[in-house]
Parts: sequence; C-alpha cells; structure tokens
Amino acid sequence: MTKTRHPLVPLLLTGLLAAGLAAPAAAAARPATAHPATAHPATSRPAADDIRTRLAAVPGMRVLKENPAPAGYRSFTLDYRQPVDHRHPARGTFEQRLLLLHRSTDRPTVLHIGGYDLQYQAPGYRTEPTQILDANQISVEHRYFGTSTPHPTDWSKLDIRQAASDHHRIVQALKQIYRAAWISTGGSKGGMATVYHRRFHPHDVAGSVVYSAPNNTDDRDDTAEDRFLARVGTPECRAALTAVQRELLGTRRAEMTDRLGRWAASQGYTFHTLGSADRVLELTALQLPMVFWMRADKTACDRIPKPSATSDELYDWWTTTSLVPGYTDHYLAPVTASYYQLGTELGFVDLATPHLADLLRYPGIQSMRTYVPRSIPMRFRPGAMPDIDRWVRHHGSQLLFVYGENDPTRAEPFRTGKGSRDAHVYLGPGGNHGTTLAQLAPRDRARATATLRRWAAVDTPTA
Repeated sequence: MTKTRHPLVPLLLTGLLAAGLAAPAAAAARPATAHPATAHPATSRPAADDIRTRLAAVPGMRVLKENPAPAGYRSFTLDYRQPVDHRHPARGTFEQRLLLLHRSTDRPTVLHIGGYDLQYQAPGYRTEPTQILDANQISVEHRYFGTSTPHPTDWSKLDIRQAASDHHRIVQALKQIYRAAWISTGGSKGGMATVYHRRFHPHDVAGSVVYSAPNNTDDRDDTAEDRFLARVGTPECRAALTAVQRELLGTRRAEMTDRLGRWAASQGYTFHTLGSADRVLELTALQLPMVFWMRADKTACDRIPKPSATSDELYDWWTTTSLVPGYTDHYLAPVTASYYQLGTELGFVDLATPHLADLLRYPGIQSMRTYVPRSIPMRFRPGAMPDIDRWVRHHGSQLLFVYGENDPTRAEPFRTGKGSRDAHVYLGPGGNHGTTLAQLAPRDRARATATLRRWAAVDTPTA
C-alpha cells in the first residue's frame, strides 16, 4: 500500500477523499519564483507603502514569512488573532493561519475558504476565481485545524457561526488594504463554509462561487443519496461495485483484514479510534460506492476488479479507492474537527445497504461518533442546516453553485428559491467532486464566468 501523504478528510455526506480533492483543482499555476521584493536587505527599511509593512500594521495581524510566489505575485504566511468565542471576545484568543497571494491593491480579492488546515496548500496555489479575475487571494485555515486551534480546546466553540465570524473579521481587517470587490469561494466542506459565511454576513463580499457543496437539511433522511447511488452510472458498473463490496465483506474478508493489519503494523499505525482493521474494512466497504463516484473518471468503471481478480489486485484497488490509510489514528487525529462538525451540525450520510445485510457485523458504524474520541462530547443541533437552506432560498443573492453530474454530493444540493436574487446552479456533464467552471458546457461556462466578472467589476475580455 502506498503511504498517504496527507490526512484524509471526510467530505460531508460521504466517506473520505484526499485533501487535494477537497476543493476543485485549479488550472496549473505558473512556476513559483521568488518575488524581487521577497527580502529586504538588512541595511534598508521597507517603504511605508510596502505591502508587507501595511499588512503588519493591521491590528492583530502578524507577518510570519514571505514565500516564493507565481510571477507577478507576492505570497505571505500570516497569523491573525481571533476571539475563541465571538460572542464573548474577552474569554480568550487564538491565532488563525492565513496565506495571502498579493497581486495589487486595486485588483479584486478572493476569500478562499478551504474548510480544513493549510498545511498542504502550496503558497502559490490559486483558485479558479483567482485566476479568472487575476485577483489577490487570502486562504483561511479553519478554526480548530492545524495551527489555528485554541488551547485549551473548548469544542463547543467550533460551530458554523463562530467560523463565519472568523471570516467576517478577516474580510473587515483586510478591506483596509484591498478596497476593490471581494469574492468568496470554496469546495466541498469549504464550499459549505462559504455559504455559512454569507448567511451570517451577507454583505462582506460581492459574490460567491461554491463548488460541490452538499446541503444536508435533514440528517435523519438519507434516501436522496440512496436513490442517487441506485441510478448513477450504468447497471454494469453498479453491479461491479456491489460484487466488490460482497467480496471484501465475505469471501476475502479475513485475508483483507489481515493484510491491512500487517500493513498498519509495518508503518507503526494503529486503529484505536475506529477499533480494529476489521471495522475499518466494513466501514470502507459500506461507503465504497459514494467515494468511488466522487472520484470517478471516464475509465473508473473499467478498473473495478472482477471476482476473478487476484487478492493483490483487489487489495490495491480497495485501499487506493477508499483511501484506507486515512482511517488510521495517525491520519484521523488532525481532522477530528471535521468529524465533530459533521456530527454536531453539518450532518452525514448513513447509506442503506440491504444487499450487504447478511455480511455486516457492526451496526451504526457509519455514525460520526465512530470517528471522534469519546472524551469529546457531541450533540447534534438539527436546526442549523435548515436555517442555512431557508436563507439561500428566501434571501440568498450573488451565489453561484457548481456540481458534477456524477458526484453524489448533488443528491442533496443547494437550491435557489423565489427569494433568491442573482443566484445560479450549474451542472458539469459527467463531472465528479472536482468539477470546476472550466468543465461546464461551453454556454454555461461563458455565463458563469461572465457572472463572476460582473460581480467583481472586472471587464469581460474581448475575443
């Protein structure tokens, strides 16, 4: 098994995907090069209007370092002091990690809400809206992830409204420097957080581009996902996935579990949180169709192992497709906050699997409680997501939602309503969880891009 480089992240109503898929992939950026102004000679002082000087002058902001950046940009790693509890600011603070790509103070600025940590984001990474608008970009590490974790850690202060207030304060602080239009964007969990920010602070930005964001308004009802998975793709592909599930949980269960356990031991990894290698096998087998379709490309169905496949072929395909290393304690611990959010407000999917009933050993294993240490209390708040949904349908404006045709995320999508204004939903033909504006049909792509440029007050290029 190939060793996983990044802690895997739960993508809301599904199993796990690599962090590189947590947000839509942008087109390749130009090679990173050091900006001429990356370092000032020790004998000289930066000008008062130098961007580094201006950033350092923002109350609560620390400039940690300047990074190599794409041509025409400067890149900075920043920390911004935030209240742990925005309702009671005097009760402690933490430093929230930011990555800034500075283009020009007269260009638009993109607020990139990733929903996770920033540890593996390259300093020169530019989202699709940033590239389209030739904009500045501020990427935000979500509270309770990475270095942006309060100590001591009061988990009750990790909720969507506190995070939205984090984003609001960042926008307000940096608007002192970047006075042109602001656009927010995010994918999957980051896309959800982008909507939540707009719900509580609707006028912070001129528009939002939201990729592959699920809208789980009733955590007790997962029938929409079950129906989607019963129809997506071809009957032959769905039957092949079912055959693999039964192979993993039946005939070859003992062998696959043993191999997984031996691999984990060889890496020094454990399964204390989930309980055992056998529990990991059952959980990943249950969620296999969801994760498969989130990542599937045009040839994915052809690569599903047949019942005649060797054990090596089955094991390699299963551990790669389900990203099994992410279920070890080593990779679960850094993303505990994701599972906490899913289990307290965002909701998750518990797939119906009657076709596997005779092979299952662990009732309720798809619950988010499975992933979170028992020392952390969890209580689900069922009113949070319906409130967001009502706002989008009755009051949401300048919103652009993008989904992939084959992505299970769109089983429960955000929908516009009679009260929505200048809000749009686009579907990428044949697309998966990484669908971008560039992958829309040509007419939709032109409309969506024109809408984004209009929001940002950037002229549409002429042919």
